[in-house]
Formats: sequence, structure tokens, C-alpha cells
Amino acid sequence: MIEQNTSYYTEISPKKTWTGLNFKEVWKFRDLLLLFVRRDFVSVYKQTILGPIWFFIQPVLTTVTFVFIFGNLAQLSPDGLPKVLFFMSGVVCWNYFSECINATANTFTKNANLFGKVYFPRIIAPLSVVVSNLIKFGIQFLLFIAIYLYFIFVKGVHFNINVWIFSFPLLILLMALLGLGFGLIITALTTKYRDLAFLVTFGVQLLMYATPVVYSLDKLTQKLGDKYRWIIELNPMTHVIETFRYGFFGEGSVSIAGLMYCSVFALVLFLFSWMVFNRVEKNFMDTV
Repeated sequence: MIEQNTSYYTEISPKKTWTGLNFKEVWKFRDLLLLFVRRDFVSVYKQTILGPIWFFIQPVLTTVTFVFIFGNLAQLSPDGLPKVLFFMSGVVCWNYFSECINATANTFTKNANLFGKVYFPRIIAPLSVVVSNLIKFGIQFLLFIAIYLYFIFVKGVHFNINVWIFSFPLLILLMALLGLGFGLIITALTTKYRDLAFLVTFGVQLLMYATPVVYSLDKLTQKLGDKYRWIIELNPMTHVIETFRYGFFGEGSVSIAGLMYCSVFALVLFLFSWMVFNRVEKNFMDTV
């Protein structure tokens, strides 16, 4: 009987912390992250006629629809503020948040073949979605700024710009953490419950109406009273959009306590979702 020498066998496995969070390992794979970002950004409109122009067309068409329905018919936009700018500010912010959720929610199912062939930190895939959507957000934000400057210098509209405009980088970070956090939890659940994937898009659309995207929080309070305001304020995205509008327009309401609540909520959600994601990735190939 020949005795097998086990010294020739080496097991390669990732280094895991007790929480499953390994930021150092993610940093080592930053080049792969950039490749994924390029893939996500280029592949979306690669074989379309208009190409990247769709980045501008989508928010414009959505804004025009909201202006007609919620601005002219429902009268939910604040008085004295250009309706186009008001609705576009909500659309641009919401698009980034919602697309981070929708694209992250199918991380395991979309990349199952790749995950089964080679090792790299799986969190790289959803992180690339957030970064690639950030580029799209930047393009749409430039469109918003162009219209914003048009109303200032051509139409002569005066906006009460204030110091809250400098919170813009923080708002971007909060939207990214919220979108990534919810998306990671959903993609972890869809490895066992595929039906959840069909409900994500519908659920995100419903959540939009619980967020002051198509209405002003103060305007809604005037119509319905304070009875339902606290429910809307429980939504962390409420404070992001309201702070964004207050900084650029000086209209609406901003709350330091609400922004702190949103920041804590986003950070806790992100850390919790990452731990859930890392636990599921160990065995997800058996269920996907």
C-alpha cells in the first residue's frame, strides 16, 4: 500500500475576518473593479442607435411626464419654482438610487457562471454596478446643472442657494450606500427565492411614491396635514432628496436630525448587507 504524501497539496482560500468584511482584499482587486465598471457602462447601449444619448433622453422624458401629471394636474410642485427643475432634481437622484438596487439585486444569478470559474471578492461585482451608475448619474446631473444655469442666466430666476449645497458629496455617498445595501440583501435572498427578483422593480416603483420625488414634502403636508408626514420621513431617501433641493433651490425642508438618521441607517444597512452577502456567497452555487 502506497502512502499518499499530503504535503504536496495546498488549499487556496480567501482570508476572512469574523464579520466577513475585508476591505484590504477589495482594494487589491481594484483593477478588476475598473474592468467591470467599463463592461457595465459600455455594454448597456453598445448596439443602440442613439448610444449614450439615452442617458439624457430618459430623465427628460420622465421629467416631462411628471410635469404634466403631478405638476399641472395634481399641483404637487411648490409654487414659484420651475417645475422642470423641481421634478428633474428628484428624477436624477431617484434614478441613481433605484438603478443601484435593480442592478445589484441580480448579482448572483447574473454572474453565476463567472463566480463558478474563478475566485475574486464577489463584492466587486455589485460595487462595479454602483460606480458605473455613478458615471451615468454624473452625466444626468450635468444636464440638470445646464437647465439650472439656463433658468438663472436666461430666465432670470433667483434661487436661494445656501450652504447645504456643499452636502452634495455626502448625499451621493448616502444614495450609493442605500442602493447597494438594499440590493445586496435582495440578491442574497434571490438565491433561494427567485420570485423576489420579479417583485424588485415593482417594489422600487412603489417606494418612489413614498419618497418626495413627484411632490414636495411641504406641499403634501399642506394638502393632507401632518398625519402622514412622519411615515414619509421614515424613508431615508426623503432626507436625501429634500436636502438636495434645499441646497440648490432654498425650497422645502432640511433636518439635521433627519440627515443624521439617514446616515446611520445607510451605514448600518451597508455593513449588515455586506455580511449577509459574504455568508450567502459561500454556498450560493448549490442553489443558483
